[in-house]
Amino acid sequence: MVGRATRRCDDIGKTVFRIYDPVDIYAALQDVNTMKPLVKNPDITLEQLAEELTDPQKLEAALHSPGEQQGETQADVVLSQLSQKLVRVLRKANKKAENRERNQTYGTHKRPEDYLDEFSRFISEQLNQSAALSVVVNKPRDLTRQQLREVKLLLDNHGYSEAHLQSAVRKQTNKDIAASIIGHIRRAALGEALIPFEQRVATAMGNIYTRHSWTPAQRKWLDRLAKQLVHEVIIDRDFVNNRFAEDGGAKRMEKVLGDQLDVVLEELNDAMWPLQSA
Repeated sequence: MVGRATRRCDDIGKTVFRIYDPVDIYAALQDVNTMKPLVKNPDITLEQLAEELTDPQKLEAALHSPGEQQGETQADVVLSQLSQKLVRVLRKANKKAENRERNQTYGTHKRPEDYLDEFSRFISEQLNQSAALSVVVNKPRDLTRQQLREVKLLLDNHGYSEAHLQSAVRKQTNKDIAASIIGHIRRAALGEALIPFEQRVATAMGNIYTRHSWTPAQRKWLDRLAKQLVHEVIIDRDFVNNRFAEDGGAKRMEKVLGDQLDVVLEELNDAMWPLQSA
């Protein structure tokens, strides 16, 4: 029965189980029971465990104290307990997030499709009133960071955050499409297919790799650039300067790429948001 209790059950978010033993059988089996709790003291806090590993004196003592298994130190035991505690916290957090999503009504709408239809109407109504929103729909490659902030603020104030839009799409399509806010807007305004942002980046980088003949050193820098692109919607020299500040920023990359940085950035934006989609 103890073995069954240790089985995961993500549907209910199980992170712990309790043993009710009115006749003390569990105690009688301790000498032959090989299933030992990973965290002996369930009341110990994450802070206390972390302190055991971060306080120099306590860590030194733990490193030189034997653990529960052969070849194991007390520091290993504490680290194992800490990791198990963290897993439990994360599972609880995930379960709470899932419950919130199941109970979400998308504002005044109970169905995600109604929420997305209302979002499309909102975008249509706002296009002639918001210059920044117009840029997103008609020429997203020219979008500035200030305009992106304006658009996000406008949508957030009306209940259309990127997180809510993604959740509604997931509920409607049963697909988890991590598109950017630009993708959600263009889908609403133009009927453009909703494409995961990472896929847009991969396609754009594929074009960059094949259009030019790069040296191994240049290719290495482009690979580093590709890994950073998925975290940023606006791709320009400021982006390169910020992400590669410790390596010389845009000036350094310009030199490595043979004065082709501007060409690369322009081609990236063109490939991510092609004109024919507008």
